Amino acid sequence: ATAKMSLTYLNDDPEALRKILSSDVPWETYMTARLITDKDLNFIRRYDKRTEELRASMLDENGPAIVEAFLSVLKAVTKEETVHYVLALLIQMLQENPARAKLFHQQSEQHLANAPEPYMVFLRLLQRVDWQTQEHSAKLLTAIIEARPKKSSAFANGILAGDQSSASVAAAYGGPDPAEPHISAFIDWLVAQLRRPSNPTKSVPLATSILSCLLKERGCRQLFLRSGGVQVLPPLIKACNSPTNSQLLYELCLCVWQMTYTQAGAEALANSGATKALVDVARTAQKEKVFRIAMSSLRNLLGHEELGLAADMVEAGLPKVVATRQLQAWGDDDVVEILTFMDEKLKAGIAILSNFDKYKKELMSGSLEWSPMHTSDIFWRENIDKFEDKDFLVLRHLLKLIESSREVKTLAVGCNDLGMFILHHPQGRYIVGDLRGKELVMRLMAHPDPEVQKQALLCVQKVMLTRDKLEFLGSAA
Repeated sequence: ATAKMSLTYLNDDPEALRKILSSDVPWETYMTARLITDKDLNFIRRYDKRTEELRASMLDENGPAIVEAFLSVLKAVTKEETVHYVLALLIQMLQENPARAKLFHQQSEQHLANAPEPYMVFLRLLQRVDWQTQEHSAKLLTAIIEARPKKSSAFANGILAGDQSSASVAAAYGGPDPAEPHISAFIDWLVAQLRRPSNPTKSVPLATSILSCLLKERGCRQLFLRSGGVQVLPPLIKACNSPTNSQLLYELCLCVWQMTYTQAGAEALANSGATKALVDVARTAQKEKVFRIAMSSLRNLLGHEELGLAADMVEAGLPKVVATRQLQAWGDDDVVEILTFMDEKLKAGIAILSNFDKYKKELMSGSLEWSPMHTSDIFWRENIDKFEDKDFLVLRHLLKLIESSREVKTLAVGCNDLGMFILHHPQGRYIVGDLRGKELVMRLMAHPDPEVQKQALLCVQKVMLTRDKLEFLGSAA
């Protein structure tokens, strides 16, 4: 599986590689200038320009020493053509057999003084200005990260060395991952490429392809979160949503899907417009794999029930997409199963949404009745965010009703609703205070009708109570 995954980002235009490798490098001059040792030169000359079979047998015999010889050239020589040549040779070496990435981590008899340190060489090369160096260095770095021998259990469980709270936890897992600072620097570079591409057409596809591989590891997901990369994905999906970009779109959605497995990742995605972006992909995707990964991501987001995204998906038009797609024939049983699951789950979302629509309609009619939604904690919890829409438009209508209605029942229900808003919205009492709600309700405490008096009094209590007391009241209710 690793070989297959590796090959996806190691794919390189064979013609371009051949062109680079057709030039000649003056290796001897580097030895004369003391930039490389005669031992390194010896390995390089025996390897360079040989047939694939000969190179393979040399690598089987002296793989680590050959890799170290080329790394010493990359460390010492700055000439662009030489750097390009060595990077192309290393890419070719891994294309012929991706398992050779482990050679970067093995020590040879030739270099016993220094432990292998393959990360810094390529991280430094990423800072060069030319794209070819950046691209090849990024591909090699990915293979090296994936092939590292000492993957730590802490990193595999998403526990980072930099987190103060988790130092003892990391120790319990056998210590942090020695490669973590390098992986972190690389992920920061990849996210920067997504934000400000150094190559207008190639940066985003390359960074996305690499991230879709790295994010298999939970530690990488945490680093990606920390770098602010999650927020970059939904706008990119929107910008790339066309059949001509199906591979890039698939890999962007693959990154999203992997991030939906962390609570913080799902939250960051929900807050940066992922729901609508994914529904749009599901609506227009022509390739089954693109549709499946978008739907799998939506399914996972729906599984984080505390985010309450069912209603957002309904608003984005997902039920119609699901209904239309269920009429298609699918080669993959998973797709059929996801569609059935989503169909059932979204019915609950439609109920929540239609309840809020009913509530708005009732409010606009100017007359309120004691229907179940006014006293249902579930209704208020699920819909409280919607009261924020259009600068608290619905809340302003409610306050207008409390101020001007002559109907006793409407005033009582209105006071109840205002109390429910204060109870369920984290800033409820302040928002109501700013909109002069407190004065309006206090006036109704002197209303001749006992029910209005009672509801006004209960509402004023909630305006006066601090958050912790309100939460106690909510849990008691």
